[in-house]
Amino acid sequence: MSGSTKGIFRSLRSVNYRIWAIGALVSNIGTWMQRTAQDWLVLTQLTHHNATAVGIVMGLQFGPQLLLLPISGHLADHLDKRKLLIITQAAMGALALALGFLTVTGLVRLWEVYIFAFLFGCTTALDAPARQTFISGLVGDADLSNAVALNSSSFNAARMIGPAIAGVLIASVGTGWAFLINGVSFVAVLCSLAFLRVDATHSSHQSAANRRSLLDGFRYVSKRPDLIAILFMLFLVGTFGLNFPIFISTMAVTVFHAGASQYGLLTSTMAIGTLGGSLLAARRERPSVLVLMAGAAFFGVGLTLAALAPNFWCFGATLVIVGLSAMTLTTGTSSLMQLSTEPGMRGRVLALRLAVALGGTPIGAPIVGWVADRFGPRWSLAVGAASGFAAAIVAICYLVKHCRLRMHMEAGRLRFEVRDDPALEVHRSAVAE
Repeated sequence: MSGSTKGIFRSLRSVNYRIWAIGALVSNIGTWMQRTAQDWLVLTQLTHHNATAVGIVMGLQFGPQLLLLPISGHLADHLDKRKLLIITQAAMGALALALGFLTVTGLVRLWEVYIFAFLFGCTTALDAPARQTFISGLVGDADLSNAVALNSSSFNAARMIGPAIAGVLIASVGTGWAFLINGVSFVAVLCSLAFLRVDATHSSHQSAANRRSLLDGFRYVSKRPDLIAILFMLFLVGTFGLNFPIFISTMAVTVFHAGASQYGLLTSTMAIGTLGGSLLAARRERPSVLVLMAGAAFFGVGLTLAALAPNFWCFGATLVIVGLSAMTLTTGTSSLMQLSTEPGMRGRVLALRLAVALGGTPIGAPIVGWVADRFGPRWSLAVGAASGFAAAIVAICYLVKHCRLRMHMEAGRLRFEVRDDPALEVHRSAVAE
């Protein structure tokens, strides 16, 4: 094994992280099976190609990230994360089994899918901050950026496998079986949590001094121009750009007239790019705002090309670019915000990140769905592309003001030079201590 490969997978040297990664991979495959089946169920079985309904489901599923913000970050900082994850993962498994039963028996209705989407969203809102901060306890700060990237790699490897399996299942035995299999897949992650060596976990740096309200999280972020810029970028892209279920399903069904298996293939194709972006992130020692700027810009370019794609296969190829750039942006923000945040504030800061990134979905997804219904799916992609370019402009403004961004031509290539904001070095020193 080469030195670079060892660098990419260095977090796997931790026994606890290996145990967690195995269970998470199995569960993530089931999750992507459910997401694919849910969108197909709403778009083709419960409605007549109504993209707005898909947007409403997305809004209900991601809206609780904002609704439960006052408690999700606080729980992640102050409760036993392992026990909290066992509860949330078991609840999501039970919800998947219930939805699967209703679908297999033919009893499911659109309003019931709305309710399940909201319940999934509430559970995920409590689960996500705890899960992200839990990873730092498995590997420690030295390998945190790598562990976050590998966790995303697992999620996106599952993104390649899950939708493809879901497409075959939907075409052969029906949508409900994807939900049932997802429910069973949570057994894997529950077993991994049960088998973790608690004595080998790293300190989470919690203390009574840090047991304060969510307002402290807002105050902390308000003093950090880098975190404000990152959150603003995430809001733009998360609200109008990360609406892939709408983009892919409407293009597949109404533009290219594809079936369930081809829809699953498109989702898996985009996962090639997201997996590549995760592995590239795993190679980096530390992300930067400059990298986030590039990710946002290429995200805009990728969605522009997707909107102009003349056929099914060209559209699939552009999704690789979209996936890679989206993962560069989202994984980079998670790593950068954790590494530059005091350990005792990470749960609340990450809860803010998730709320901003996903909490805008109740606004953006129905709007993007309405655009797809009213003007066509290609125009909904144009809205997503605009969000990427806008996020890149936010990053440029921050870099010019706080990091002295300079651009110049060298050997026929555009070069960027930045200097760290001296004020941020104080925060980094505090984190290192």
